[in-house]
Amino acid sequence: MTATTMKDLIDAGLHFGHETRRWNPKMAPYLWGQSNGIHIIDLRQTVRLLDDAIGFVRQAVAGGGKILFIGTKKQARNSVAQHAESAGMPYVNFRWLGGMLTNFQTIRQRISYMKELESEENSGEMQSRPKKERLRLRRDLQKLRQSLGGVRDLQELPAGVFVIDVNAEETAVREAVRLGIPIVALVDSNCNPEPITYVIPGNDDAIRSAELLCSLVAGACQEGREMAKKKTKKKESSSEDSASQSPARSGG
Repeated sequence: MTATTMKDLIDAGLHFGHETRRWNPKMAPYLWGQSNGIHIIDLRQTVRLLDDAIGFVRQAVAGGGKILFIGTKKQARNSVAQHAESAGMPYVNFRWLGGMLTNFQTIRQRISYMKELESEENSGEMQSRPKKERLRLRRDLQKLRQSLGGVRDLQELPAGVFVIDVNAEETAVREAVRLGIPIVALVDSNCNPEPITYVIPGNDDAIRSAELLCSLVAGACQEGREMAKKKTKKKESSSEDSASQSPARSGG
């Protein structure tokens, strides 16, 4: 992955925090100062901490894990879906359903129900139901797709979550903390960084900053997947070599 420069971050507007009156004092170590009543984020720290976060994501995926992308605010929705899908990762970009992590088995049941409705719709079976029931089931399906479509193939808890705006995704952050799931997050000047495992200080309100961060995390996921493939090939090659070098049994 190409190293991210300070210019990349400035061009994406990551240095702009919130109005000084809206700040969270716990973000003080990550701030450079203020200008015209707006906090300015110290991008030197962002570059360094971003590198740590990307390293974690890469290794987590190389080890066979999934990174769950979370960003339900309108500025992040498209970037979250696009880049998570490009990297083969799960995502939530519409609404976080309480218990998505802490009540994972129930969520899996809802996903199964969604897939059953999809199967019924695709086969034409739904068309044979009474009109009122058909309309209700299609409304259910639409809602389930919005909330769960991005996690339809998530079979187990993720190895980590990547969050745009920890204030907006407070419930998701709380669930991840409760389960000990590492959190990578874009953390603005009005947020509490303490629950976050890998803090990336930066503007979480700009479309460009969400786009850049999603792109970088997705790139790390793709690199991790390539590393995992190479490990698998190396193991297979090693097993084949061992088998070919095993001494043949001598006859009795």
